[in-house]
Amino acid sequence: MTITTETPPLSTRAVWLTLIVVLLADAMDLMDATIANVAAPSIVKELGVGDGVIPWLGASYALALGSLLVLGGRVGDKFGQRRTFLTGLIGFVVGSALAGLAPSAGVLIAARVVQGAFGALLIPQGMAIMAATFPKPMLQRAFAVFAPLLGVFAVGGPILGGLIIDANILGLGWRPIFLINIVLGGVALLLALRYLPAVPARDSTRIDLIGSVLLALALFGLLFGLVTGSSDGWSTLTISSVIVGVALLALFGWRQARADEPLLPRSLLTNRGFTSGLIVGLCVFASFSGLMYVISLFFQLGLGYTPTETSLNLIPLTVGIMVGSGIANALILGLGRRLVLIGMLTTLLGTGLLLVFVLASGVQVTWWQNLIATSLLGIAAGICFNSVFNTALGNLKPEEAGSASGSLSAIQQIANGIGSALVTTIFIGTLASGTVTAMTTTLIVILVVAALCLLAVPLLPRAAVADEG
Repeated sequence: MTITTETPPLSTRAVWLTLIVVLLADAMDLMDATIANVAAPSIVKELGVGDGVIPWLGASYALALGSLLVLGGRVGDKFGQRRTFLTGLIGFVVGSALAGLAPSAGVLIAARVVQGAFGALLIPQGMAIMAATFPKPMLQRAFAVFAPLLGVFAVGGPILGGLIIDANILGLGWRPIFLINIVLGGVALLLALRYLPAVPARDSTRIDLIGSVLLALALFGLLFGLVTGSSDGWSTLTISSVIVGVALLALFGWRQARADEPLLPRSLLTNRGFTSGLIVGLCVFASFSGLMYVISLFFQLGLGYTPTETSLNLIPLTVGIMVGSGIANALILGLGRRLVLIGMLTTLLGTGLLLVFVLASGVQVTWWQNLIATSLLGIAAGICFNSVFNTALGNLKPEEAGSASGSLSAIQQIANGIGSALVTTIFIGTLASGTVTAMTTTLIVILVVAALCLLAVPLLPRAAVADEG
């Protein structure tokens, strides 16, 4: 991300209008990243496809977004953030319309890829524009509003999705969960054309297209092989896909070590604390994205909840994330990486409790048992989401902060895609033995992954990044 100091600061009115535009864009992104969680059973039923499609409904979006997010930031630097933001917004709305009108699962997944690809152009620009044009006191006030709302948007997708599906607007079933972006995106576009400030482009910026293509192909190869292998069996194709993905990932690392302007600055990759943060962040976000997806499926396929009932039972998770975020904001500077440890231990506790409840009660799990477990998991998620990355940035140089933040955001999106795909694949793959078996198997895997994450916590910087000003 590039901050251009020559851009004149905005007036107070312009600041808040710009913030509204950026929030609308991020709301569409974050809700669409999770909205398929509740909609998946309805989608596969209407389109007449097997449960094997479910992992790809979320993964296709998150993978396209995550693998192109760093590149999207560079494109904004080179061609101007305002122009790139508008291009990404228009493309995202078109992709949403295609998803809402999709006649088949193949078209829907392709449309989700389009959404993610244009989202990668859209999302990095908002933060860059705000940092370049907002007066510093207003920037701090804007972030005070911005950060909590992002958490609400992230978990609001499944809740909104459930309500929309059961409302069956105009008899369209699940389709309005995507078509609503035409309205939100249209409002954002009108406001952006009128109020979004321009930040001067940097024509000298070089974009590592080879590195970008290698990363995207590597991630696709790995994800395709792992998901299809887990669900359909390990054939020559799936094994070869994983091997090719690993080889391309190694080639990407080799390219980054030699490129004049790599996508990831080399100084970051040699920083033990930062790379540990990447590893912990990958495990944390993959675990939570997969777990939230599977909880939605268990509520509907195991407990027989309607999409609306599923949404209502996910509210404690939303509240928990907000509580956990507040705890993290208050304690992160004092506790540093110890707060990451607390968040991970709370994750183990919440997941373990849910496992105990499912083992004891099966498909008769009560609402109050769900309330306890999902509230704890929400608090754990809020603590982890806020503390892992703040801690990972703790010992970086100021000039590395922009690239580091972009890299962490990309890892978050990639982890969301990997987690939702792999964890859901485990659930679907064991579903033939019953939803209780599928759920318990999935929760055990989550517990193992969370426990392994604890091994990397001591490698994180001791203190989190301090907020300047």
